Amino acid sequence: MDQSPKSPAAALKAVYPPVPLHRAEAWVFDLDNTLYASSTNLFSLIDRRINAFVADFLNLELDQARRIQKRYFREYGTTLRGMMERHAMEPRRFLDYVHDIELSAVAPAPELAAALARLDGRKFIFTNATDAHAERVMARLGVGGHFDSVFDIETAGYVPKPDPRPYRALADRFKLDPQTTVMVEDIARNLAPAADMGMTTVWLRSASSWGLEGAGGDHVHYVADDLAAWLGEVAGEGA
Repeated sequence: MDQSPKSPAAALKAVYPPVPLHRAEAWVFDLDNTLYASSTNLFSLIDRRINAFVADFLNLELDQARRIQKRYFREYGTTLRGMMERHAMEPRRFLDYVHDIELSAVAPAPELAAALARLDGRKFIFTNATDAHAERVMARLGVGGHFDSVFDIETAGYVPKPDPRPYRALADRFKLDPQTTVMVEDIARNLAPAADMGMTTVWLRSASSWGLEGAGGDHVHYVADDLAAWLGEVAGEGA
């Protein structure tokens, strides 16, 4: 088997030795740009609606709102959190607006569904989006039946990744043992708190620029390019 970082057999040194993937007892997956490929550009629709909402809320031109939007994403983990902290914005209207998008760009994913079906362990979605958005995306992909639950931004008290608090709340809520849990995420910096807890981490590499920050750290244990193919390989190792 290929021993490059994208292979399940290759791992980087970490404080906690990564669990052999086929022995994981739980899997935690990000949603957007992870369960579906970033090349669908679905998240760009959300991104544009965030920009429009910020512009309207702050009475700014779109280019001015864009700069604030991206600064808050970098500083607070999400634009939502920055708007709440800096402008006392109520989150519900924001979340309903930005997730009111057409999902036709997301194609059903039978290969991913098959890989998830073969993968041992409990499976969860951990997202900075809402449960309703997660349910719509999973239904479109045809994978909803393979997940035990969703831990969304509202459940997290609107505290987003990569703040360590929702990671601990996730583990407590579902009684996860971090040292037998694997987390899969397209934004590399969001894996650091998981690795600090003892989780094994998988960075799903994508073309999105916001996913690259933190990609070179030792909190990234595995790297994958195609989620369905990679999970199929992992499931095959455990057969």
